[in-house]
Amino acid sequence: MLHHLVPERTHGFLPLEQYAAIGDGRSVALIGADGSIDWWCAPEMDSPPLFNRMHDRDGGRFSITPAEPFKIERRYRENSNVLETTFITEKGCARVTESLNSGVSGRLPWCELARRIEGLSGSVEFQIRLNPICARGEVIRADHPNAKIRYIGDLTTTFCHDDQVEITLDTDDHTEATYVTTEGQGTCIALLVADRAPLAIPRQSDIDARIDLSDEEWKRWAAQLTYDGPFASDLFRCALSLKFLLFSETGAIAAAATAGLPERIGGDKNYDYRFAWVRDAAYTIKALLRAGALSEPIAAFGWLVRAIEADGPEPKVVYTLRGNEVPDEEVIQVPGYLDSSPVRRGNRAKQQLQLSCYGDFLETASLFAKMGHVLDPAASKLLARLADQVISRWRLKDSGIWELDDQQHYTFSKIGCWLALDRAVRLADEGHIEGRRRDAWSNERDLIRDWIDENCWLAEKQAYSFYAGTDRLDASLLLATRFGFDRDDRLRLTRQAIERELAVGPLVYRYSGAAQEEGAFVACSCWLVEAYAFLGEVDRAEQMLGELLEPLGNNFGILNEQIDPATGAGLGNMPQGLSHLALLHAIFSIQENRT
Repeated sequence: MLHHLVPERTHGFLPLEQYAAIGDGRSVALIGADGSIDWWCAPEMDSPPLFNRMHDRDGGRFSITPAEPFKIERRYRENSNVLETTFITEKGCARVTESLNSGVSGRLPWCELARRIEGLSGSVEFQIRLNPICARGEVIRADHPNAKIRYIGDLTTTFCHDDQVEITLDTDDHTEATYVTTEGQGTCIALLVADRAPLAIPRQSDIDARIDLSDEEWKRWAAQLTYDGPFASDLFRCALSLKFLLFSETGAIAAAATAGLPERIGGDKNYDYRFAWVRDAAYTIKALLRAGALSEPIAAFGWLVRAIEADGPEPKVVYTLRGNEVPDEEVIQVPGYLDSSPVRRGNRAKQQLQLSCYGDFLETASLFAKMGHVLDPAASKLLARLADQVISRWRLKDSGIWELDDQQHYTFSKIGCWLALDRAVRLADEGHIEGRRRDAWSNERDLIRDWIDENCWLAEKQAYSFYAGTDRLDASLLLATRFGFDRDDRLRLTRQAIERELAVGPLVYRYSGAAQEEGAFVACSCWLVEAYAFLGEVDRAEQMLGELLEPLGNNFGILNEQIDPATGAGLGNMPQGLSHLALLHAIFSIQENRT
């Protein structure tokens, strides 16, 4: 599907929904609709940024933009994450094809950000600007015998181009150039980056050829997906977008590829999501297993087990992509997107208790086993240990799935504990984990359910509450329909109350009062679709998903965390893993509950 657009910046910033992404299993670059790469952390997703124009209108960028007014048509190649943008001006048309390249054997030892420019008709003059920043030291330029080099902190970088590209300015800080297309002719430019390692200088033709090789590798990955049902094209694009967030070196799954993008323009909820949450990793493993992928969910499950095992007696909520402790939160001195500040790096969630994570992990293990895979002895022992922890911890207050400072007895956290023990019982009954404590898990599971019914049911609203002692609602409770928690039709009634109080058309806010703080949450909107499907109203779920895809479809398949219901504008970090995997599960729910 082509997207026609006339990009326009406001106060130096593009709308967030006008960004597409490219990635290589290690890092992700965000490319604005005007041809400007405004975000790239290299060599890895959680490295300091080389380009940060999404935080600072005068910040780092790598742009290829026509010198005269233009409009664009934009698409990903079919079943691929190689991006094609056609720039249309009065004098001609040209196509830019972009890829973070891979090699024949997978990821390259260096980062290769490649951009092929082709003339389609007439001529188009492009202005090229390369302006990397250094968040970890000064930029030093050196004329090496084999290439012009910029040393940026520990990074060694070079700008590759041929003689058709005319360099008009070349300083320590930036390079400016022009290139004029002619019909049937083209060139390829690239930025190469190595981190404390020798930097290869490939032939220009090899860099260009790897764009198509990378395309073939993406198509090969997509071909393993087994889904054949409604919304198949949306599912494939969503799975490909989710693949950006899988860190190939360890198997970890980043929550998002960006940091500090606002949940409300001018607001202060601007967090760093370039880390691996247990919750998001568990949901992503389930989504990719259901889609037919195998190596990524296996690697991610192994990473999750190793990270939790190495962390001591009680698991953390979030880890770095290498399984280490997340750095303390600090404020970065940049203006922020549309002056939304402060921009944060690191994440304070590492210090929180989120009891629902136990359910996330045990549920993932249960699905893993159900699909015919084998839990190793270390994982089996860990699962039993975590189930025992639930017995001793479920009565505690926590920060909840939404990581709030207000510690409460959150209903969804208690349901997560119920889910953990329910799946532990199931795994023990099926022989996947040692069953010595099976009856203790079963008895405590039933106690948790009784406690929830007694303390978290609102008779006047006919709904489960956000937490014990409040009449506020929480959209995460829509997820419980998937878990098999329902009793006496209470989840159906809760869904109806959530739709009344938290929904605006197909979009859903996270909890009561969130509309004053942020946009509607994409994942919650998908969970409402799921709740209809799992509660037996599949036709209505399919209709709702069609309606939801309208506001989700304006950003080239790359989903933000949130959407402003009033304007349709994207909000929050992107690509947002939770949004993508929730959309995958919503599509699956329609197929599974119709058969």
